[in-house]
Amino acid sequence: MARPRKPLLSRDRIVEAASALVDSEGLEAVSTRRLAAELGVSGPSLYNHFRNKDEILDAVADSVSAQVDLSMFDEDDGRDWRAALHDWAVSYRAALAAHPHIVPVLAQGPGRRPAGLRVADAAFGGMVRAGWPPTQATYIGALMRYFVTGSALGSFARGFVDDETAYDPADYPHLGQAHLLADRRQKVDEGAFETGLRAILDGLALQYEQRTPAATVRPSPKRS
Repeated sequence: MARPRKPLLSRDRIVEAASALVDSEGLEAVSTRRLAAELGVSGPSLYNHFRNKDEILDAVADSVSAQVDLSMFDEDDGRDWRAALHDWAVSYRAALAAHPHIVPVLAQGPGRRPAGLRVADAAFGGMVRAGWPPTQATYIGALMRYFVTGSALGSFARGFVDDETAYDPADYPHLGQAHLLADRRQKVDEGAFETGLRAILDGLALQYEQRTPAATVRPSPKRS
């Protein structure tokens, strides 16, 4: 009988294998040698698809960006800018929180990554169409990236141990319940994210009401 053929090596297979390694073991686990072993191929064969490890990690990061929902920024979508930003931020965080080890790469910005650039383009375009001046739309996109990536880098609740004796009231009089946070990680972290997101949107809403639409700006009268 003929031997079963191995699946052809492709960019998608490499990215899938690299993504699994990053998720399970972190960025440091990824190397061309390790990936070649995981895929059952020779190391040099990877270079037919990627020049180096950094390009592979870029592709992994972009595959995460591709998971972010952008439908709220479609021109025919009925959500206003505030609802659109909210729903986008929730989807954005969900994608990153599912792959926290790749967040440091994503936090560097989209660079030339196609999916990452589509995310930036959709958010900017949505804000400009909603009436935000281009400069402010840029600031909003940056602000949301800072907030979302920061929230996905790690868990606040997981930063506390579940040992009651670790928080002696003599030393930490206000942390008497801190040992309970670890067991309530999802509720605490999601609640913190929603609280921060609402605060950002409330603040932006005030700015939006105070903005001067470009179309209503009149030139100053010329002095004679």
